[in-house]
Amino acid sequence: MQERDLIEQIRQLVGTESADVLQGIGDDCAVVEKNATTVWLISMDTLVETVHFDLAWHPASQLGRKAVSVNVSDIAAMGGKPCFVLLSLGLPTDFAESWTTGLMEGIRGACSDYGCLLIGGDTVCSPGKAVLTLTVIGEMAREKVIYRHGAKVGDVVWVSGSLGNAAAGLDLFKSGSQDDLLRFQPLLDAHLDPTARVELGGLLAQSQKVHAMMDLSDGLATDLSHLCRQSNVGARIMADQLPGQHLLREAAELLAANPVDWMIAGGEDYELLFTAAVDASAEVNRLARQSGCSLSAVGRIVDGCGVVLKNSSTRAEAVEQIISYQGYDHFKRKKS
Repeated sequence: MQERDLIEQIRQLVGTESADVLQGIGDDCAVVEKNATTVWLISMDTLVETVHFDLAWHPASQLGRKAVSVNVSDIAAMGGKPCFVLLSLGLPTDFAESWTTGLMEGIRGACSDYGCLLIGGDTVCSPGKAVLTLTVIGEMAREKVIYRHGAKVGDVVWVSGSLGNAAAGLDLFKSGSQDDLLRFQPLLDAHLDPTARVELGGLLAQSQKVHAMMDLSDGLATDLSHLCRQSNVGARIMADQLPGQHLLREAAELLAANPVDWMIAGGEDYELLFTAAVDASAEVNRLARQSGCSLSAVGRIVDGCGVVLKNSSTRAEAVEQIISYQGYDHFKRKKS
């Protein structure tokens, strides 16, 4: 069973039958009615030691910041404003007080940056590894929420920022190539301390030019597949239009890796992925400039299903590759 199958099983078994729940399982956030004009956006993420972070290279303060950012990114993906955070913290009995001090300083700093407040939670003893679970609560105007299911055939597929940096940074840490780490600091920072695109998400929601949106946590190949599936469409992505920094290609040469693999399947980008009509392109770019964030048009929404990557070729025709759901999956089994 893959992660998406498990989520679907949970959705079918539990359901969300309530007039107050406008969106349950299956989007970046649950959407719950606050009043006639406003909704609550509610999401939760868990970070597990050795799965999401390694204390050998992840400073406590940056881990605290990351824990907040990856949750706030879900609020940004629907165009909302983060308001409150709840923290559940599991630690082994021999935790160091200095480490928790750094962790909480990072959480406090990130909450301050995003304009939200830590209001409670839980602390428990973990049998071995550190575990952080955060719940974030945001709000926004009911009629301006951007869901995953609104993509339309002919839409342009957009992504913010650069792709693959966090995955490259993680692989650099794992490589143990200490002499080269300083040169690749932007890639390392992308893994250690990502930034949620709250301002851009809010501007896009206010513009009402965006048809569907989500954040990129598991990689473009998987996350775009989710968006397409919920919108009953397909997508065609152009490899030569994917935004990657020059450092990404330098890191790929060093580690004998393919930078496109990092960009489509690496995960942890926490950029925004969205679709909009062709004639909205000028306004979308204007809003990106206003937020100080770059945007790239990487493909189109098409009839059908699934996600196809078109690779440039020296031949007359480009090579097409099906990449649906080829990003990160917690329960993906390694081939023997």
